[in-house]
Amino acid sequence: MDNQRFREAYMRLQRLDEGQTYKLRDRGRSISRQSTEQLEDKVQELSRYTLELKEILQELFLAIGTPARKAASDEAAAPPPGDA
Repeated sequence: MDNQRFREAYMRLQRLDEGQTYKLRDRGRSISRQSTEQLEDKVQELSRYTLELKEILQELFLAIGTPARKAASDEAAAPPPGDA
């Protein structure tokens, strides 16, 4: 697992939650009382949220399925392949 990539994706998820989730929660208003423009705005917000969430989940799955990256210091200290 690529821990750095996982952490970055998790932080994006946290920012999405902090910045967008409150916009999607029901504020006690009935759908029938909302104007067409308000409903369209809500659908657009939900679409943006869904797409961002999809990208974050893809990144999380890639992070889980990717081997861990070597640190730069490990790569510099390791002998080149074939020089053993």
